[in-house]
Amino acid sequence: MSSSEKRSPGRNPSPLETLEVPEGYRRPEAKIENIVATVILDHPLDLNLIETRIPDVDYNPDQFPGLVYRLNNPKVTALIFKSGKMVVTGAKSVNQLVFAVKKIIKSLIDAGIPVRGVPKTQIQNIVASANLHVYVDLEAAAYSLEGSMYEPEQFPGLIYRMNDPTVVLLIFSSGKMVITGAKREIDVERAVANIYRKLWKEKCILGPAD
Repeated sequence: MSSSEKRSPGRNPSPLETLEVPEGYRRPEAKIENIVATVILDHPLDLNLIETRIPDVDYNPDQFPGLVYRLNNPKVTALIFKSGKMVVTGAKSVNQLVFAVKKIIKSLIDAGIPVRGVPKTQIQNIVASANLHVYVDLEAAAYSLEGSMYEPEQFPGLIYRMNDPTVVLLIFSSGKMVITGAKREIDVERAVANIYRKLWKEKCILGPAD
């Protein structure tokens, strides 16, 4: 989800593509690193049966109640529980998540595991990285950003809880960031665009980085 990607015909521009960037500065970029989602079937699953019929799964109920199912393409891990609930991690986009869930469900059906109804998928957390390509005055940012926390003696980054969208930003003086708590892909870019504007407005930008 890099902002440097070319726009597809007919696609609305993303928040980073429409962001006004001063001359001599690079446009901020964002990249999704991991999507955590829950997938719920409306019936229980026989994990012992899944273990016997699908190779390369890990199931040790004495150590962990869920069965671990790893896909290689895409590189996604699913924790499957007897209740019919799954926790899926590792996807880099919503499209990749949907593809992975379909692939897991199909493999269960192909192995003769009873699967009924349509699984309900819900994104719980999107973790992303970003680069503002500017140096940030974290001392000034901590003073200007309400609800932020900055204790450089303990940790070099500033923690900022943004309300719109509802995410948590971990901002470093290099302009690098980590975003957590997003529920939609678009919210990642919205958060980066919003903090970029706010840092400029509050005079927390020291100059171009890189």
